Amino acid sequence: MTEEINTQNTRNLVVIANQFAQLGKVTGVKAFGSGNINDTFLVTLDSSKEQYFVLQRINTQVFRQPKLIMQNMRTFTEHVHKRLQDTPLDRRWEVPRVLLTKDAQDHCKDADGSFWRAISFIEGSRSFDSIGDRSHAKEIGYALGMFHNLISDLPPEKLADTLEGFHITPLYLQHYEEVLAKISVSQSTEVNYCLQFVSDRQIFAHILENAKSEGILPLRLMHGDPKINNVMFDTVTQQAVSVIDLDTVKPGLVHYDIGDCLRSGCNPAGEETENWESIYFDTDLCQEILQGYLAVAKAFLTENDYAYIYDAIRLITFELGLRFFADYLAGNVYFKVKHPEHNLARAIVQFKLTESIESQETQIRKIIQDMK
Repeated sequence: MTEEINTQNTRNLVVIANQFAQLGKVTGVKAFGSGNINDTFLVTLDSSKEQYFVLQRINTQVFRQPKLIMQNMRTFTEHVHKRLQDTPLDRRWEVPRVLLTKDAQDHCKDADGSFWRAISFIEGSRSFDSIGDRSHAKEIGYALGMFHNLISDLPPEKLADTLEGFHITPLYLQHYEEVLAKISVSQSTEVNYCLQFVSDRQIFAHILENAKSEGILPLRLMHGDPKINNVMFDTVTQQAVSVIDLDTVKPGLVHYDIGDCLRSGCNPAGEETENWESIYFDTDLCQEILQGYLAVAKAFLTENDYAYIYDAIRLITFELGLRFFADYLAGNVYFKVKHPEHNLARAIVQFKLTESIESQETQIRKIIQDMK
């Protein structure tokens, strides 16, 4: 039975993929990547010009306005393509292109009403789930800096906010409190640790949003999800060549990006470890990533921006833990899970990482200060 369903699924996927295949016929479709939100497939073509592209079913439970996402993606990828044409870089750098259907649409819907889109595949590249060596760390920083730099002159209001409330920590805290009020929490050592952890840091949740509303930090465009596995590396030169996963690009604070990049990049134990004793924030990697980032981002950062980098690293780590924990309490409705306690375990990883960041505050602030 499963095989029949799989064959049927593959057939459906080929039909959808063919709508975007302008350069040849689809010869294969297979699951691709390890994203927590959308369903992603790699499509193979019988074309000498372009052998692959990426096909995605957008999770409309998460992204309620998929047409706006596509509009954003087109606005900002076209902006970056133009920037790169006008002032070429002295190294390879690519931005995924939005592929159109045969009737010139940037998406299509299948019989079930699912929303599909296709984007170009970055040839000769791969991503990593954790940083293998120090040179990678600098390249990851460079990639985020380049990404921010290339959109720093695109006015934030040109892009729709497709995920209102995304990366606004006080709103996650509010959601968490609403979930908590509705359920009866089953007590355990792990759950109690998380409850206490959040309770101790409630005031701190407002630090970046307050700075934004007071005009201390400016509204810019941000990536929204610059985890290290969203940075593509050239398989030959080992240099970063692209930042992918562009659904969350929206007006916001670049600090959420900087914090998120460091959160995911400086945790050698990885986000899925269950060995909580082994979790620490690696300040050497932090220094390398920031060095790579600031080499490009110095061009647009202000004095106030530097002042909030440490807070951003600590806050975004806490925020992700809070989101995982709230989702666990709500019955795992947002993040895909492999078992019922998965989100609880993920939350603890982020909270342990937050503790490690807090214990090294002086050193992290010094690293930032010395790089200005």
